[in-house]
Amino acid sequence: MSSLGYVKPQTMHFAQPLLLQSGASLQDYMLMYETYGTLNADKSNAVLVCHALNASHHVAGEYEGVPKSLGWWDNMVGPGKSLDTDKFFVIGINNLGSCFGSTGPMHNNPATGKPYGAAFPVVTVEDWVAAQARLADALGITQFAAVMGGSLGGMQALAWSIMYPERLRHCVVIASTAKLSAQNIAFNDVARQAILSDPDYRGGDFYEYGVVPKNGLRVARMVGHITYLSDDDMAEKFGRKLRAAVDDVTAGAGDSPANYKFGFGIDFEIESYLRYQGDKFSEYFDANTYLLITKALDYFDPARHHGGDLSKTLAGTRAKFFLASFTTDWRFSPERSQEIVQALVSNRRQVTYAEIDAPHGHDAFLLDDPRYLNLVRAYYDQVWNETNAPVKGNA
Repeated sequence: MSSLGYVKPQTMHFAQPLLLQSGASLQDYMLMYETYGTLNADKSNAVLVCHALNASHHVAGEYEGVPKSLGWWDNMVGPGKSLDTDKFFVIGINNLGSCFGSTGPMHNNPATGKPYGAAFPVVTVEDWVAAQARLADALGITQFAAVMGGSLGGMQALAWSIMYPERLRHCVVIASTAKLSAQNIAFNDVARQAILSDPDYRGGDFYEYGVVPKNGLRVARMVGHITYLSDDDMAEKFGRKLRAAVDDVTAGAGDSPANYKFGFGIDFEIESYLRYQGDKFSEYFDANTYLLITKALDYFDPARHHGGDLSKTLAGTRAKFFLASFTTDWRFSPERSQEIVQALVSNRRQVTYAEIDAPHGHDAFLLDDPRYLNLVRAYYDQVWNETNAPVKGNA
């Protein structure tokens, strides 16, 4: 059981329209969120945790009566953990366009009374941050002790430091980037095309037909999952191992060609694993949400407003920064984090950077690497000491 125990999500309704970067607006929407810990009297101990592609507001803890409902970053957030909820008031917010409670394509469009489907407006990282700021306003939080995220969540944390420089004291960016590479955009597009070409997608209005574009979602997840793992990690976990059923064809033949059932079935363990991940994903994730979120990843490039100059882009930031990357993460490689670090240093910002030698690829930011968790813990110890430092003249 999680050290946080059982938690409950909350919803907040917003009637005021939210103008999006696309020029469209959401006239009426809800945000789903969860909180952990206790907000102190001056509301100075709040930490916002931004989620990655297929995660949600459910950062930590578990739901009563729901098996396997542990929060996606429960190893990071909780009493006595790296982000200690005995000290900090932690907030997780589900992004607009998601399929986990906040207003998204599965919700009814007030203008039509039918699900938005593909008509849900395109959203960006900056749109999510603007919506999060509104929720913080409603909670009376004018400044976060820190805004933190990994991967796509790290993009949101970085956007917070640019859009609302006075509203966070620390920015924690893990396994992320200031913009996707062409290769990353290409992988995202292949995944989207898998969904768009599925006959059950029905132009995004599949809800009305009682179908789900499962084949497209499976392939999209399989493509994505390959990019989250390193070659070494896949080799160690799966290698060229054949499934047991195939091994039984010629007992003791090992990986001899005579042992293969030649064809296009699931022969290798890695194939079985990817199919399993794809099948599981297609059961709970929304196809329109996948399209929206991967497009938001592609669009994120705050330096485009400054001719591609990241140093100029970050010149207005005021936060202190912690960045971490992982050596085998080839999707959001250490070089991408180093670019952010260099741009911050050129602006004389206070930056802590850690490059962790881990074999797990991009997924490392979710795993239990003691070195990584201890580094984050040490940084939040500094944040806590700073938050509780006596005001000069009142010591």
